[in-house]
Amino acid sequence: MMKKIQLILVLAVLTTLNISAQEINWLTLEQAVELQKKTPKKIMMDVYTNWCGPCKMLDRNTFQNQQVANYVNEHYYAVKFNAEGNDQITFDGKTFSNPNYNPANANRRNSPHELSRYFQIQAYPTIVFLDEEGKLIFPLKGYKTPPQLELYLKMFKADDHKQLDTQEKFNAYYEAFKPQFQG
Repeated sequence: MMKKIQLILVLAVLTTLNISAQEINWLTLEQAVELQKKTPKKIMMDVYTNWCGPCKMLDRNTFQNQQVANYVNEHYYAVKFNAEGNDQITFDGKTFSNPNYNPANANRRNSPHELSRYFQIQAYPTIVFLDEEGKLIFPLKGYKTPPQLELYLKMFKADDHKQLDTQEKFNAYYEAFKPQFQG
């Protein structure tokens, strides 16, 4: 009887967590670029690898945060890109692949994808922001909490970054920013 009660409690907790978890509407880069033609929005691209611990934390702690997911879904096209994967991707008039990909290393360090070289990705995770024409705005390196990511999501959405041409201006912007996302 006690085991049944424990099982019911565990299932109730898991169901509650599932309901409260919010999902970002992930797309491929090609899908996002195609959607930009009809409805211009910036792109937020999560560049990850299968073996990267901080990438998994970013997924679990930041991208599943309801406020982050809602904001991203409303204001961005969200792309998930495995920087050491084997997908063939067409972007900016070029086709990118991973000719040195080794299937035996699918969940370990592998060869970098040509698209990750194109964006000059040097760390995982990196969140790449692209403007409405698919041009690079900024590659944000490393794990970010929801309030840390909020600064960049809102700054790029409002094009505030275009006025931040010195470190001092960015520092002032950063100091004045009041995050609203919890987490």
